[in-house]
Amino acid sequence: MKTGILGGTFNPIHLAHLRIAEEVLQACKLDRLLFVPAAEPPHKEVAGQVSFTHRLAMVEAAIRDYPRFQASDLEIRRSGKSFSVDTLEILRKEDPHGERYFIIGLDSYRDIASWKDFTRLFSLSHLVVMTRPGVLMDDPLGPLPVAVRKDFCYDKEAEKIQHKSGNNLIFLKETSLDISSTKIRSMLGNGQSICHLVAPAVAGYIKEHGLYQKTTHAPLSKNN
Repeated sequence: MKTGILGGTFNPIHLAHLRIAEEVLQACKLDRLLFVPAAEPPHKEVAGQVSFTHRLAMVEAAIRDYPRFQASDLEIRRSGKSFSVDTLEILRKEDPHGERYFIIGLDSYRDIASWKDFTRLFSLSHLVVMTRPGVLMDDPLGPLPVAVRKDFCYDKEAEKIQHKSGNNLIFLKETSLDISSTKIRSMLGNGQSICHLVAPAVAGYIKEHGLYQKTTHAPLSKNN
């Protein structure tokens, strides 16, 4: 099985997340795509202290009409920080013969050397880097330490950058949608409509539970 993995806080999930997922699903001919909300992000706090329960529920609402999209609670089922390398290790154990396609943005890729055990990522999964239209990378291996670059080679016939494990480093241009979770939270706090930025079911969930409002507080859950 070919599985795409899209992680993040999803605070909240929005239409750009769904667009990226659909583009990778088609480009890499995936069987399914997992949305994996971070339970305890290692590099930042969850803005507004919105619980994992709420963020997972919003993902489930957003992907309800996408049969090949799935929401995963993997990172709440294990303890500790939500490191990507640990998530990929678990997914490999669950499906040892499957292929994994781990999706990250260009900014994350440029900072990948600061991630926990980042060199293991390339052995555990193909790495799909989403680049913005008009943004060029003169050296695709530039963000990696020199000692790591030797583990890759360019396959001219397949036009792929391949790791010694056999996994590929894949660059895809994403459709440019000027949407961010930060922008959505700010708009909600100012009483503005977000109906053009998130799935209707997500907008409904946010309203029902009073999330991201400056004058109200989200109900507590067992995962707060």
